[in-house]
Amino acid sequence: MKRFLLLLLLLAALWLAWQVEQNTGHLNNLQQAAPALAAFSAQKSPANGERIRYIVTGSPTISAAFINLVLAAYRSPAANTGQALYSLGVRYGIDPVYALAFFMHESLFGRYGMATATRSLGNLRCIAGFPCYQGYAAFSSWQAGYAAWYKLIRSLYVDTWHLRTVAAIIPTYAPAADHNAPGAYITAVERAVDAWRAGKVEVEP
Repeated sequence: MKRFLLLLLLLAALWLAWQVEQNTGHLNNLQQAAPALAAFSAQKSPANGERIRYIVTGSPTISAAFINLVLAAYRSPAANTGQALYSLGVRYGIDPVYALAFFMHESLFGRYGMATATRSLGNLRCIAGFPCYQGYAAFSSWQAGYAAWYKLIRSLYVDTWHLRTVAAIIPTYAPAADHNAPGAYITAVERAVDAWRAGKVEVEP
C-alpha cells in the first residue's frame, strides 16, 4: 500500500513539473507575441480607428474655391492662391485640406510669425536651393512654399518613413523636444479638417 501511495505521489510530482514547464513555455510565447498583440489591439481600438480618417494621402476633399474662401475669411496675405494649393495637392497625392490645416496652425495662413517673411506654409527649416532666413527656408512666393511642403511630406514622411496619418506625422514634424505641443497640434489639425470637410469656413479655437 505504501509503495502504491509513493508511486501516486511520484506520478503527481511528475505531472506537476510537466504543467509548470508547459505554462512557462506559454508565458514565453505570450511575452514574445506581446508587441504584435499590442499593435493589433491599437489598430482595433476606437481611438485609433477614429484616427484612420486623417490619412494625408488621397484625393482632395475640399475645392480650390473653398480654399480661397478660407484664406479670404482669415484675411491671409496668401489670398487667391487656392488653386495652387489644390493643384499641388493633386500632383503629390496629398489631400490639400491637410496642407491648409498645417498652414493655419503654423502661422494663421501667413499672418503671424516667421511665415510673414519666408512665405512658408509649414515653417520649414533651411532647404538646399532656397535662401535661408534665420534658420528657415524662404520662398519667392506662397506657391513655391506650398510646393516645398508637399514635396517634404510626400517624399520623406510618406514614401520614406511610411507615416501617413496626422497623428503619426506631427510628433516628428513638430517634436516636443523643439518646444512644440504635438497633442494640441494634432487636435487642431484634425478639428480644422473636420470643419472644412463639413463646409464650415471658419474653425472654432
